[in-house]
Amino acid sequence: MPLYLVTGGAGFIGTHLVGALARRGDPVRVLDNFSTGTAANLAFALGREVSEPEGGGVVRYGNAEIVRGDIRDPAVCERACHGVEIVLHQAAMRSVPRSVEDPVGVNEVNVTGTLHMLRAAARAGVRRFVYASSSSVYGDNEALPKQEDQIPMPASPYAASKLAGEHYCRVFSRIYGLPTAVLRYFNVFGPLQDPHSAYAAVIPLFIARVLAGRPLEIHGDGLQSRDFTHVDNVTSASLLAADGPDLRGEPVNVGCGERFTLLEVVEAVAQITRRRVEVRHTGARPGDARHTQADISRARACLGYEPHVAFREGLGRTVAFFTQRRVF
Repeated sequence: MPLYLVTGGAGFIGTHLVGALARRGDPVRVLDNFSTGTAANLAFALGREVSEPEGGGVVRYGNAEIVRGDIRDPAVCERACHGVEIVLHQAAMRSVPRSVEDPVGVNEVNVTGTLHMLRAAARAGVRRFVYASSSSVYGDNEALPKQEDQIPMPASPYAASKLAGEHYCRVFSRIYGLPTAVLRYFNVFGPLQDPHSAYAAVIPLFIARVLAGRPLEIHGDGLQSRDFTHVDNVTSASLLAADGPDLRGEPVNVGCGERFTLLEVVEAVAQITRRRVEVRHTGARPGDARHTQADISRARACLGYEPHVAFREGLGRTVAFFTQRRVF
């Protein structure tokens, strides 16, 4: 069986990948610095109690190996890739607002860290490197739906850093012979997403506030729209890319192909929770795109991808998870 490495495997999306691999019986190694990822996330994925490794340490649970380390350290990346066949590179500083506040930090993690991982993977003879990119690379390009051949126009340091990682994947595919797949995720949401971070994504934040009886804050008029994609769809696409044809670093959209405004999200959350919702509007945030919507034709053709969890179903699942675990 191939050994999978999931960087950022204790984070939101990474945890779901680890869980999917564990359920398939595949051996998996997690690399995480636990700055935002948690042992509780991994416990959810593995179905057992999990402890964070000490600095530089390793703990094992059956077919799962958890390594504490930082992708900004080349030696850590080299050790993590040893014996690995497939890398699912999720580790990143993800927030647009945080990147606006700390552009140097986001570059160090998302660009330099990704470069370290690519170099280590190439040296280790990794069979496939799957890179988690973002729909934010389209930025100010207003054409809808977003197609992979559109000119990227990143509007934030985060978006620029993810686009730089895409270019490095393409370069490593062509020059160093490392088979790479670049997936542009569209607004991922679902269970385990942190609603309490200062940089929380909108859906977990809205759900947590509604369940707690607190007002919602919307930046701008609320008519900005997103192709909200349940994490199970992203997990499916990532594993298809890991086992599918070599895409040679060419980007592939991963979304649902439809979009909803923030006001429509508020209405849906109110209906599902059966709560009254108070909304307050504030100024628009710098770096945010107005609309996103994925053209998923290439994902269907190249990966056999289909978004099996629709927005409303995924939102219901996420509300149920937050309610059951009292994550609010």
